[in-house]
Amino acid sequence: MTKTEALGPRSDPMAAGYLDLSWEMFGELCRSLALRVARDYDPDLVVGIARAGVIPGAVVATILRKDFYSLTISRREGGEVVRERPAVLSAAPLQCYGKRVLLVDEITSSGDTLRLGLAALRDVGAKEIRTATSFARPKGYRPHYVALETDATVIFPWDRKIYLDKQLVVNPRYAEVLEE
Repeated sequence: MTKTEALGPRSDPMAAGYLDLSWEMFGELCRSLALRVARDYDPDLVVGIARAGVIPGAVVATILRKDFYSLTISRREGGEVVRERPAVLSAAPLQCYGKRVLLVDEITSSGDTLRLGLAALRDVGAKEIRTATSFARPKGYRPHYVALETDATVIFPWDRKIYLDKQLVVNPRYAEVLEE
């Protein structure tokens, strides 16, 4: 019996409440997000929230032809979740002083991470800050710009496989819905 047969309908990530995002779809979502921003905001620079927010942040910054910086905010240390609420783990870029800033993350639901990012950027004197995410939950925090709203669990292309026990394997969080 194959893994697909064993899982039945769960082998289809969308049927199981997952959105298995390809690199191509991710690129299209970043282009869409950049265009939404460009319609009514001209940031001086883009700040991506590390870790995963730096990926769409860097792509959006490149499309908008803006400088890119990062800010580390996480619930994790060494890959393990160690705190219930996120914490700022690095100083906000000083280059934000007096600038219009676009703060980017990959997904938002509660908005805790974006709020911490906003506060950190205000602390270094950013003139104006707007937020953008690739994905947002329909009933969650509302960033200024969103590429796509969904309740699905998003499987990002960089998170499909992870390095574990000295080999690249399907991320255990998604093993039930993804094939090797």
